[in-house]
Amino acid sequence: MTKIGIILGSTRPGRNGEAVARWVHDVASKRTDAEFELVDLLDYKLPHLDEALPPSLGQYSQPHTQAWASKIASFDGFVMVTPEYNHSTSGALKNAIDYLYGEWNNKAVAFVGYGGLGGARAVEHLRLIAGELQMADVRSQVSLSLFHDFENFSVFKPGDFQVEALNTTLDQVLAWSEALAPLRAA
Repeated sequence: MTKIGIILGSTRPGRNGEAVARWVHDVASKRTDAEFELVDLLDYKLPHLDEALPPSLGQYSQPHTQAWASKIASFDGFVMVTPEYNHSTSGALKNAIDYLYGEWNNKAVAFVGYGGLGGARAVEHLRLIAGELQMADVRSQVSLSLFHDFENFSVFKPGDFQVEALNTTLDQVLAWSEALAPLRAA
């Protein structure tokens, strides 16, 4: 069965992303067409990139990198839940992505962004990164507004229409993950 990792891309104390990622996982877990796992960057304690060799070589020396690589390699595709900080994604998510290379290749990725403009600029940056990592980013995305989908900018209360947007996004990431399976097997 296709395995999709839902990556919680914020490590900030009091982060809004935890509620968002849990919502994504709750909605996704009601589906029977794939397995979904929530992956919290806090669980991996990745320092600022500390590998001596480029990730494209796949020769990881640090135990934290090896654990991260093993986890990411276990998935067929991803949903990245990203905040928008200063018109981009979080430094923690970018750092986690930069640790690896081959483990991302030929996998689909979808995005759930949140922020003042729904995380749109963070997602656009992640789309560029995905291309370099040979990932297929899907068109649909979920954009959650701090003004409309959060109460007092901190209590997550997504509009009902967001569930439909999320399911469309999940449909696309699953279709692309399955379509890319022959490339991953090669």
